[in-house]
Amino acid sequence: MNPVDTAPFATALATDRVTSRRWLVHGDGVRSRLPVDRWHGAAEPAVAGLVARCGGPTLDLGCGPGRLTVALTRAGLTAVGVDVSATAVRLTRARGAVAVHGDLFGPLPAEGRWAHVVLIDGNIGIGGEPVALLRRCRELLAPGGTVLVELEPPGAGLWQGQAQVAAEQGAGRVLLGPAFRWARLDAHAVHPVADAAAMVVRDVFRQGRRWFGELRASR
Repeated sequence: MNPVDTAPFATALATDRVTSRRWLVHGDGVRSRLPVDRWHGAAEPAVAGLVARCGGPTLDLGCGPGRLTVALTRAGLTAVGVDVSATAVRLTRARGAVAVHGDLFGPLPAEGRWAHVVLIDGNIGIGGEPVALLRRCRELLAPGGTVLVELEPPGAGLWQGQAQVAAEQGAGRVLLGPAFRWARLDAHAVHPVADAAAMVVRDVFRQGRRWFGELRASR
C-alpha cells in the first residue's frame, strides 16, 4: 500500500479532480479557484514567457504536476522540480522531467549554482513568509541568478495567515485537510519584501492577465 500524501495540495492533484472544483480558502475570507486542470495540462503562454527568460539551470519550486519543469526541459535547459508532495513528484517524473521530493527549506541539489529559481501558481505563499522564502531562493542561486515569481495584481498588497484547500460538495463546500501557513504578494508589495530579503526587483511584467516579477540579489 502506498503511503498517504499529506502535503497541503495533494488532494488538489487527485485523479478525480474533474469531478469537483478545488479552492484555496484564506483566513481573511478570500477564496481563490485552484486551476487544477491547468496544472495537469501543457504549458500555457504565460509559462512559455517564463521559460524564455531562463538561460541556464533552473529550479522549479513547488512544481506540482510539472508542466513548467517539462517546458524548461523541452527548451533544452537543465531543470529540476521540487515539491513536498510525493504525488506531485510522481506526476512530474511520469511526464519525463526530473523532480525531487522534499521541503525547499531542506537540503536541495546544487545549492548556490542555479541560474534561475521559479515560484509560480501562488508559490510565493509557501510557508506564509515571503521574505524568508526569497532569502532561501537567494541561497540557491548562483551569482547573477534571478528569481521569477508570480504575483497578485496590484492592489492586493501583502497578506499572511492560514489557508485550507476545499472542494465543492453538492451545494456546499468541504475543507480538505488541516490549515497551513500561506501568503499573497502583489506587484507593488514585492518591492519592500524583496528589499527585506536583500534582493531587488529588476522587472515587473504581465503575461496575459497574470503578473510576474524578476528579482536578483542586491549584494
